[in-house]
Parts: sequence; C-alpha cells; structure tokens
Amino acid sequence: PGVWRGLGLSLMLSGNRVVFSVMAAERPVAAALQDVLTRIGQAALRSQRPGMVRLVAVSKTKPVPALLEAYEAGHRVFGENYVQELLDKVPQMPSDIQWHFIGHLQSNKVKAVVEGVPNLAMVETVDSTKLADKLNKAWEAMRKTAPLPILVQVNTSGEESKYGVEPSDCVPVAVHVARKCPHLRLAGFMTIGQQDYTSRPENFTTLAKCRDDVAAELGMQPDQLELSMGMSGDFEQAVEMGSNNVRIGSTIFGARDYSLKPAIPKKAEPSS
Repeated sequence: PGVWRGLGLSLMLSGNRVVFSVMAAERPVAAALQDVLTRIGQAALRSQRPGMVRLVAVSKTKPVPALLEAYEAGHRVFGENYVQELLDKVPQMPSDIQWHFIGHLQSNKVKAVVEGVPNLAMVETVDSTKLADKLNKAWEAMRKTAPLPILVQVNTSGEESKYGVEPSDCVPVAVHVARKCPHLRLAGFMTIGQQDYTSRPENFTTLAKCRDDVAAELGMQPDQLELSMGMSGDFEQAVEMGSNNVRIGSTIFGARDYSLKPAIPKKAEPSS
C-alpha cells in the first residue's frame, strides 16, 4: 500500500484498488472540520470526558460560502469577533445556527448585537459589571423566555494587550452576573491564548481556579460552569485540561486575510 498526492488529490494504492480521496480538494473546509472534530474527540477520551466539548468554528474575515460548507457538513456553532461582520453574516446564514460572540464587545454595541442576532447563543467576552448590566437590560427588552448565557473573560496571562478581568476580580464580576443580572445566565469562563494561538498550561489552571472559586462562592459544583479555552494551536491540550468549549478558526477555514477585517482593535481579540 502507498499514497500519492498531487494536483489536490490523494490516491490510496491498495492491492489492485485505487481510491481517490477528493474531499480535501473539493470540500477543504468540511475535511478540516472533520479532522478537528476527530482530534477533539480523541482528546476528550483521553480526559475521560467523551462528548462534553463544544466546537465553536471561528469564522471572522471568512466569506459566507466557507461558513455554508461547514454548515452543510453538519456544523451549527459559529463564532464571530466583530459586531458589524456578525450583523452582515446573520441574514445570509440559516436560522438554526448558534452564534457565539467572542470579540471585545463595547457597551454601545450591545443593543445592535442583541437585536440583530435573533439566534445569539452566547456572549463569551463579558469583562465588566457594566457590560453585564447592559446585556441584562438589552436581553430583558427583547422579552426572551430564557436568559442569555454568558462567559466571564479572564486575562489569565496578565498581558496589558488583552481584554478580560484580572483573576483576582473574577469572583466579584461572576457573582454580580449570577445575583444581579436575572436575564443572563453565568455559563462559565473564557480565556484567550498567545499571538500564535497557544496558551501555557498555567493559563488553563488559572481559569480553572477562577471557576472553582466562583462555584464555591455560589454554592455550585465546578462542573456546572464551563471553561472556554483552547484555540487552533493548543485545543487538544486545553481539552485534556478540562475545556468544554474550544474556539477554532484557521485550522478549519485556512489562514485569514486580515485586510478584510474592520479597524484593528486596541487590544488583542479572542482568535483561534
């Protein structure tokens, strides 16, 4: 047996059979998506948590046809970093998509996101009580029957270039959401990685400690709160260390063309 690759095709030679593998050539997003899901599943098995990890396909700067390829392959959870890009894509995509907002959300953009994304499933980047209060008020005005799930973003690396509460502030912010924002649901915590889309193990353990401290304060079990950590460069390690939610973009959709994105933010955005 052997493998020959060329012209975007793979040929598997096995005895007298020649099998053409064209999925990667004709549907590169679908093939990459399946590979990522397989790797997540394997990492979850190693951590003895099969079926307990959500994949958010991060589609920032990517064209709608690429998202539709992932959708047609069965994926439904997508993440966007920029408000206007999200608002532009929502009406072009099927209504059963679960949109996660994973970028820095300014208070003056809250109403636009809440009103413009009917199928908003989660905001992963709440980093202040002010933003939590704005989201709570906007969600109440929409008269939704269920509270909006949110994650508190924690700056686990201590870098000034990143958004997120300091680890020492995660308890008061999370408790404020849980006790003062009835139209929000504290779903857990999120952190972002380095510029190469990786994190050090201590970033993951810091986030887990935030979760444990908040769970103790609220009288919850730690596993009632999610950990959103892990991107293209480190998602398998993140899953092994307890992540419930990984945000992966370039590994699925390919390298980004950043000339297509909006104005460069002042701080690092959660990427993939």
